[in-house]
Amino acid sequence: MNMVTTGLHIAARGAGQSVRGAGEVLRDVSLDLMPGQLTAVAGSSGAGKTILLETLAGLRVPSNGEVLHNGIRPARSGPGFGYVPQDDIIHRELPLRRTLVYSAGLRMPPGTAAEKIDTVVAEVLDTLGLSHRLGTPVGALSGGERKRASIAVELLTRPGVLFLDEPTSGLDPATGAELMRTLQKLASQGTTVVFTTHTPADLAYCDQAVFLSSSGSPAFVGPPENLCPAFGVATVEEVYGAVAAGSSATPLPPVTATAHASAAASQVQPAAPGAASQWLLLTRRATEILLNNRLSVAVLVGSPMMIVAMFALLFRADAFDPASPDPSSSAMILFWIAFGTFFFGLTYGLLQICTELSVLRRERLAGLRIGPYVASKLTVLLPVLAAADALLLAVLRALDRLPAADAATYISLFATAVLASAAALALGLLASATVSEPGQATLLLPMLCFPQVLFSGAFVPVPRMAWGGQALSWAMTNRWAFEALGSGAGLEGLWRSGNSPLGPPLLASYGDSFVHSAARGWLILGGFTLILLAATWVVLVRKTRGASSRSAD
Repeated sequence: MNMVTTGLHIAARGAGQSVRGAGEVLRDVSLDLMPGQLTAVAGSSGAGKTILLETLAGLRVPSNGEVLHNGIRPARSGPGFGYVPQDDIIHRELPLRRTLVYSAGLRMPPGTAAEKIDTVVAEVLDTLGLSHRLGTPVGALSGGERKRASIAVELLTRPGVLFLDEPTSGLDPATGAELMRTLQKLASQGTTVVFTTHTPADLAYCDQAVFLSSSGSPAFVGPPENLCPAFGVATVEEVYGAVAAGSSATPLPPVTATAHASAAASQVQPAAPGAASQWLLLTRRATEILLNNRLSVAVLVGSPMMIVAMFALLFRADAFDPASPDPSSSAMILFWIAFGTFFFGLTYGLLQICTELSVLRRERLAGLRIGPYVASKLTVLLPVLAAADALLLAVLRALDRLPAADAATYISLFATAVLASAAALALGLLASATVSEPGQATLLLPMLCFPQVLFSGAFVPVPRMAWGGQALSWAMTNRWAFEALGSGAGLEGLWRSGNSPLGPPLLASYGDSFVHSAARGWLILGGFTLILLAATWVVLVRKTRGASSRSAD
């Protein structure tokens, strides 16, 4: 099936680029990339190839000169261009077709019929030779197929220009050659295709080569077959050495200052779906990803079971018996319930964002809003956490590790547990947004857990802490969950009326920790949740605007 597109004319006129901390990395770049043309940007490491690609795409505003798409300055976001970074921009858990359907839902105009989306997905898969893999999970595709799958995502909106950052990196020669033939095919159908490369063999497939010197200025622009003669060498590999040694190519022909303009210059960018539509689609996708990840399902189901088993082994029954209560055990049971709900929420959220940052960054360029994205995480995970909390409380009551009480008491305990899990989930999402890879998130787990244990007020009551500890305890969500659980379970009355001699001393040491109503703790936990989610939003907005190497927004 032929997907003919109207390519764009990309014109750079004296473009330069400066990067904070590195100074001027591109100098006086003037070149033309024509519709239907396949252009390679080559050069040694550090020459500025990726920065030039981002500048040509409009992701970076030139520090000097200008870049024009069909005679106008390019938009910095929206579906008007395709950009494939080095990292995969697709989720690996879903079948290929489902991945593309969700991507199309985020990129295509609101109200696009499902039949239309299915048709476009089928056309793209056919164009890239992936029709036979539509039911295969992306993670099971080969490296070359995954790269083509990332390109497929970009072709869903028929972009006039496609930018790729080192698409053949990490591929074997045969797979790399197959991918280059795919890019040739796209260019022949009218798309302007630009890519960076470290592989000399890639240049043979191109219509134009741009070779950058170490200073970031073009050492050569022209047909690849003229590259070696321009430097008086026999191979492309020798060109790298000649440029590094400061050799100059035959003088480049001057580029005219008149930028090409056409009717395609004013093509209207389709509007991205609204916030509610994005939230609904992202929620469906996140649910499907979760259910398709066996390890995640095992953790979701196994964690509550493990915690319940440890509770049953650690504490004896009847700790809340009004006739002979065990104050120390009852306090510890409630603390570990609070910590268990915290641990559930933190671990569920900790790997949610850092594992898909490359996907998020690219979808952000295509119009994705951060608010619906964060809300979808909460929507998917909070019901799972609520079910885990309900299971924990039900099993502990059945094992007589919690008091025999009326429904109102257990509604209070459940509300506290869910709010504690929500606050911990928000903390996990914030931590996940802050780091750049799963390994860093894993290292954060003990750092986030230990303070919640030490400064919750369970082992050392808050009134007995040093002033610094008391101040720090205010920032611990586990403190407020522990106190709200204690209030909901009636520890104050249980210890005061029981026969245990340990009750009055414990009451004195805990001060007014359990005097306030559980609703006080709910308000604080709810406030923490909102603050942490807002902080997650701020971090992701900044990270998806600035961490992708763009200069400003």
